[in-house]
Amino acid sequence: MTFDIGPNAADGAGSAPGGGTILLLGAGRMGGAMLRGWLAQGVPASAISVADPSPAPDLVELAARTGVRVNPADSAAVDAAPVDTLVVAVKPQMVESAAAGVQATLAPHTLVLSIMAGKTLADLRRLFPAAGSVVRAMPNLPAAVGRGATVAVAEAGCPADRKERAASLLTAVGSLEWLADEALVDAATALSGSGPAYVFYLVECLTRAGVEVGLPADVSERLARATVEGAGALMGATGQPAAELRAGVTSPGGTTAAGLSKLMADDHLQSLLNATLRAAAQRAAELGGTGPKA
Repeated sequence: MTFDIGPNAADGAGSAPGGGTILLLGAGRMGGAMLRGWLAQGVPASAISVADPSPAPDLVELAARTGVRVNPADSAAVDAAPVDTLVVAVKPQMVESAAAGVQATLAPHTLVLSIMAGKTLADLRRLFPAAGSVVRAMPNLPAAVGRGATVAVAEAGCPADRKERAASLLTAVGSLEWLADEALVDAATALSGSGPAYVFYLVECLTRAGVEVGLPADVSERLARATVEGAGALMGATGQPAAELRAGVTSPGGTTAAGLSKLMADDHLQSLLNATLRAAAQRAAELGGTGPKA
């Protein structure tokens, strides 16, 4: 599988946040989410090129509508103009072949910004040796609507302006937390990277529980969705700790207290979530070859 980029792949009139051009390597679920987030935040389509061996129909439609270039060259590998930022969003298992097709786009000024699970800064430096700087990040799917939660770590010696460029791209689609220790990335991946799926599953469970107590299925689903959306918006609007918000809606002897007495009994939910994050963090390490194989 090759990801070949032709001449002028990144040549355009616009520029991305922090300046320059972007080559997005892989536009699957997460890469596509970030692409849509950038466009929604006003990143010029002319600043972005996408390399994807099998672009999905919605990506093709997006490119036709916005002017984002997808696979500027579909033939044999040829020389390409260096890019300012290479965003690596392929699956970890595909990165070796993907990296081989974009070496000509790298230069001393190029920032490699990876959003792959598991691949370390050392892996990225080996895969993209000609790049000037490397940053590893893990966003989550809400980046598609500008509400992503991202963590990032930069290799030692990464210049401040490269970190600022990475931050500009990542904060264009949500919040950003810089980590001082790369060893924490797998844990953050388990929490925020995979976390939206846990929340979606919570909505599924609330919906089924609503049906169990007598609500029509469609009403139960709408109430469950609106409740989770509203609770998240309230946390964002107030900035209060979750524990304080919980206490604020829990009247002694009331309905919420009765429900929480089951949910919080013997710390079962906390123990379950601890196990959930441990499993996800272990898998993130396995994907990068840094953890035991299960």
